[in-house]
Amino acid sequence: MRWQRLLSVGSEASTLPLGRLLEARGLRQPAGWLLWRLGCVLGCKLERKPAWVVSLHVSLLLSLLVSTGCTTFYGKGIQYDIPHQYAAGSPEFMRNLGSLVEPGILLSNAVTTLLNGDQIFPAMLETIRSAQRSICLETYIYWSGQIGQQFADALIERARAGVKVHVLIDWIGSRHLDFQLLEKMRAAGVQVERYNPLVWYAFTRLNHRDHRKLLIVDGRVGFTGGAGIADQWQGNARNPSEWRDSMFKLEGPAVAQMQAAFMDNWIKTTGRVLDGDDYFPPLEPAGTYPVQVFKSSPREGTEDIRMMYLLCIAAARHHIRLAASYYVPDKLTTREFLEARKRGVEVEIIVPGAKTDARIVKHASRGRWGPLLKAGVRIYEYQPTMFHCKQMIVDDVFVSVGSANFGNRSFRLNDEANMNVYSREFALEQIRIFEEDKTRCREVTYADWKRRSLYKRFMELVTAPFRSQM
Repeated sequence: MRWQRLLSVGSEASTLPLGRLLEARGLRQPAGWLLWRLGCVLGCKLERKPAWVVSLHVSLLLSLLVSTGCTTFYGKGIQYDIPHQYAAGSPEFMRNLGSLVEPGILLSNAVTTLLNGDQIFPAMLETIRSAQRSICLETYIYWSGQIGQQFADALIERARAGVKVHVLIDWIGSRHLDFQLLEKMRAAGVQVERYNPLVWYAFTRLNHRDHRKLLIVDGRVGFTGGAGIADQWQGNARNPSEWRDSMFKLEGPAVAQMQAAFMDNWIKTTGRVLDGDDYFPPLEPAGTYPVQVFKSSPREGTEDIRMMYLLCIAAARHHIRLAASYYVPDKLTTREFLEARKRGVEVEIIVPGAKTDARIVKHASRGRWGPLLKAGVRIYEYQPTMFHCKQMIVDDVFVSVGSANFGNRSFRLNDEANMNVYSREFALEQIRIFEEDKTRCREVTYADWKRRSLYKRFMELVTAPFRSQM
């Protein structure tokens, strides 16, 4: 458990004359990550750990830094020249993004929005309890507590009824799952696996985590979004103990894509292939939405989350709305937002306010706001509680939701899964929710940013070297 604490830190046709270079470097920056964890280790003194423990960990990390820090750099970065000529509302854009970010778009789906724990958990638990053939759950956070117990009870009951139940949790993110509860699920027949645990021969891979949040039942109904399985997601965002978040229920042909995304890390972790009608049944039309569920696995060389965001920003003609729980823009995404502003695109971003679970991320993020605010990008800080939503709405016609944050960790380190919905009706629903969230925010102006305190400026400088890990 000590290692896990160290390793846990904290998505009208018009021709745009655009030639973008989207960097997709092989560099995964292990040296920076080890230095970051070294800083965490030094914090052990604050926890009254014995000096020999601190010295041991420091020596180990320094030796690893020297021995591996320079051996996993892949040399000159690969660059993709991706010309893009269409606005987000055009059929051409749908076809191009559906080809560049695989798999392709599937028609005739239904998507239901679930706001906060009061809607999220009852819907997910009801679907689990109705399972007849299979349950596949993949999540970064599964913690013991009231919600964790409710999910465990539902999964155990279905496993005992003969349903095939598979649970994949991240070794770091789910460090607060009680061992006894884990063994109780396994004893009942629930297949529980941990993604990417600590092993000595693969230490440098520990920085790659499974941040996906997927639930697929009977291969017919799926859920994705930002919520983990833990008590802080309970309630309706009424106070700081009830986080603001959204999940989305999917029905229709695109559920097969979500199931395939789950299979990706399940096969990597277990070596077992799950197939047949229990997991991939024939799927009938369920609605009218064109939907695309896709995964990103930088460890395997794909950075589709980053590519999708950049293509969408470049295609925007009227409006970009971004809900970002951990917003740490790099130079390339900042440049794309500035280019969008030059085209007259309105850009609005909601981020957590003072009630955040990751102050260090907030400091690192704020240091990059100046050019954006000066260019007219509007940034809002959510006030009542932790804002954990992850969503982009482009030109009132395109929406991307899922597990991906807007930062390098999601772009180039973690495994993520997002769902793209190409629908004006769905986009207008999400805009209404976005506008409601704005009423609970405080806007940060360029003048506010320039007046920030010396302490904030100092913390921005301190955290700047570690942006690549956020």
